[in-house]
Amino acid sequence: MGEAAAAPDIAADVRRERIVSMVMEHEFVRVTDLAEIFGVTSVTIRADLELLDKQGVIRRVRGGAIPVKPSRSAEPSFEDSLGSAAVEKTRLARHAAGLVANGESVVIDAGTTTTFLARALVARADLTDVVVFTNSLRVAVELEPAIPRISVLVTGGTLRPVTHALVDPLGAPMLERIHADTLFLGCHGVHLKSGVTGVNLLEAEMKRRMINASRRHVVLADSSKLGRTGLAPVCALSEVDLLITGREADPEFVAALCENGPPVDLVE
Repeated sequence: MGEAAAAPDIAADVRRERIVSMVMEHEFVRVTDLAEIFGVTSVTIRADLELLDKQGVIRRVRGGAIPVKPSRSAEPSFEDSLGSAAVEKTRLARHAAGLVANGESVVIDAGTTTTFLARALVARADLTDVVVFTNSLRVAVELEPAIPRISVLVTGGTLRPVTHALVDPLGAPMLERIHADTLFLGCHGVHLKSGVTGVNLLEAEMKRRMINASRRHVVLADSSKLGRTGLAPVCALSEVDLLITGREADPEFVAALCENGPPVDLVE
C-alpha cells in the first residue's frame, strides 16, 4: 500500500524537475504545451507551476512560467561569452594547442575558450594525422579548414542553442566507444573545494563522459573563473592533469591550487 501511494508523488517530482529545466532552457513555457508534453491536464500543470513558484524555483505568469531571473544572468550566450577576456582566452588556446602532437586523438569540449583552441589548432600547419572528437558545432566548423590534416568527428545529440553544444539524449554513444589521448575541457568555475563546475546539468554530464573517454584531462579556465562555483559539478581537482590559466590569475589562489591540486600552466 505504501509503495503504491508513493508512485504518483515520484512521478510528479520528476515532472516538476523537467518543467524547471524546460523553463530555464526556453525562458517561457506555456501551460497548454506542458500539458501536452507530459500527458496531464492543464489543471495539473497549473498546480505544478504554482507550487514551483511558491518554492521560488520559477515565476508563474499568465499562460505559463518564466525563470526567476533572466537566463543570461546565469548562463550568458556563446556570442556574449566569446568577447569576454578574448585576449586571455586566445593566449590560453595557443598554449593548449602546443600540447597536441602529430597522430594524437583529442576530445574538445564546447565553450568559447575551446573554440579559440580550435582556431589555434588550425593555425598549426605542422599538425597532421590528428583526430578531434567534439560536441560543439562551433568547434567543428572552426576546424573544418584543417581537414584532412585534422579529422573531425561530431558526437551527435540534442542541440543546446545557448552554447551550440550537443548533449543527451543521444549525445553519449560515440564517447562510450573511444579512448582518446587528451581532453581539453572548458568550465564555468574552478574551486579548491568544489572542483571543476559548469552551469548546465546536461552539458556537465557530457563533460563527465568526455573525462571517462580520455587519458589526460586538461582544463582551460581564464582567470575570472578561478574561485568560482557553478551549479553543475563536473569533476574533482584530483581528476585534472593540468590547468591552463592566464597570468592575471590571483596569485594566492594559484599557490593554493599548486599545493593542493593539479599542475598549473600560467600563460604569459
